[in-house]
Amino acid sequence: MKCPFCGSTEIKVVDSRDTESQDAIRRRRECLVCQRRFTTYERVEESPLTVIKRGGEREVFSHSKLLRGLLRACEKRPLGTDTLEQLVDGIEAELRNEFKNEVPAAEIGERALARLRELDKVAYVRFASVYRKFEDVEEFQRELSGL
Repeated sequence: MKCPFCGSTEIKVVDSRDTESQDAIRRRRECLVCQRRFTTYERVEESPLTVIKRGGEREVFSHSKLLRGLLRACEKRPLGTDTLEQLVDGIEAELRNEFKNEVPAAEIGERALARLRELDKVAYVRFASVYRKFEDVEEFQRELSGL
């Protein structure tokens, strides 16, 4: 660790505590040379979760991409952004625990559908219509009758 002000490596930790979100450790440090204080944060570095798309191509899992899809499905529905953020956080945590490095895109969609089905049937149908790519009205009706 180097002091951001003078570049010295003679630094002491004055205070350590968890952040409010419990995902990092906040440390107050003091440079023993210039006497200035600064804050650092320590977080666990997670390996990227790779999504295997239907066509076989791979891309890094995007928390925001899944959230955007859910927000679109929940437009004008009584579900808040906080609820959807928690839903995405839960899905991502499950995927990281179960799949470690690579996860099929279908698994992400199915988990999102399962959670939406419990929260809001209209949002579920909207998401399913895009995710499952309904080709005709009969497919759509079959999905609705399954509810």
